[in-house]
Amino acid sequence: MTTDYNLLKIWTLNAERVRHHRIIRYVLIIANLIIWGMALLLLQSCEPAVEPVREFLVRKGEYYSVPRVSETLQSQKLIFDARFNESAVYDLGDPAVQCNKNKLMGFCDCNSLVHENSARFAWQWNNNRLEIYGYCYANGVRAEQFVGVAPLNEYSHYELEIKGNSYVFTLNNEAPVSMKRGTTSGVGFYYKLWPYFGGDIAAPHDVTIDIKAIY
Repeated sequence: MTTDYNLLKIWTLNAERVRHHRIIRYVLIIANLIIWGMALLLLQSCEPAVEPVREFLVRKGEYYSVPRVSETLQSQKLIFDARFNESAVYDLGDPAVQCNKNKLMGFCDCNSLVHENSARFAWQWNNNRLEIYGYCYANGVRAEQFVGVAPLNEYSHYELEIKGNSYVFTLNNEAPVSMKRGTTSGVGFYYKLWPYFGGDIAAPHDVTIDIKAIY
């Protein structure tokens, strides 16, 4: 009788150990799944948010585009795709005015006003083509530099990056263009700047631009 009791006790203890080990194993599996799930969420949250295409309209006789958007840049690089159509073709009747730069997209640098420190892609219809420029203000001094040519009715890829004392502009697969940066404090917000027609002359007709923000 004593032997049977001892065997029963040993069997019960072993069963309890097995059950305990199974519970620990299940808890570890669930904990690992939770950890992996949180890691995947963190990785996804670090990916650039891909936004839908926005159509910007500058109405005839206006300068500013609609919709009016207020956003800040989340890094030191602005990446987007943009598509122009036939509304980008215009003739202002004066070669000097025709060369005025229209603004596509960019940002104000470190809490500055747009005419103090900022960097934007600009465009003009000139020489029967859509010319893209880097357009900057550095400590209140304006500078322009040719970047490339964009086709109509196709998306082109634009990248604008802060690198130390420079702004680096890249259009599609063209060679990057560097322009002087006025402030290198690195403190503050970078406010995004959106399409604007002009220059001195308002839009001669409705102008539409599709922009797909990537980063």
